[in-house]
Amino acid sequence: MANPFSILNVSGPYREPREPVFSYDYSVQRPNWPTAHGIRVKVALAEELDHLKIKVLGVSGGSPGQQLLLNQILSRRIADRKLQITNEEGMFLGRQDVMIDPFTGPMQHLFPRLEAWMHETKASLREEILKKVGL
Repeated sequence: MANPFSILNVSGPYREPREPVFSYDYSVQRPNWPTAHGIRVKVALAEELDHLKIKVLGVSGGSPGQQLLLNQILSRRIADRKLQITNEEGMFLGRQDVMIDPFTGPMQHLFPRLEAWMHETKASLREEILKKVGL
C-alpha cells in the first residue's frame, strides 16, 4: 500500500436521514499526522449492499434478526473495501475530514473495482455468513 494508515476506531452503521445509505465513521491515523482524522464512508443500500447480497452472493430469506446481522456484516465489509479503494486513489491524503459517497453518480468510475472485490471474496463472505448468521 503506497499510503499507509491505521484505523483507530469505527462506529456505525448509521442510517442517513435523507439518503438510502448506511454510513460508517472511521478514525484514521497516518504516520506523519499528529492527530487522527474522521472519514465517513457511505454504503448505498440498493446499488452496493443489495448488489452484493442478492446479485453476487444470492442470499435471500431469513428472519428479521438474521437480515439485520447480514446487512451489518456486508455493509461493514463494503465500507472497509471502499476505504481501501479511496486510499489507493489518494482521496484522503490531506489532513482534513473526508466523506466518501456511494460509488454511484460522480464516483461511479470506482464501482468496477468494488464489484471485482465482491466477486473475489464471494466464497469467504459466504462462509462468514454461514458461520455468523446461519444463512
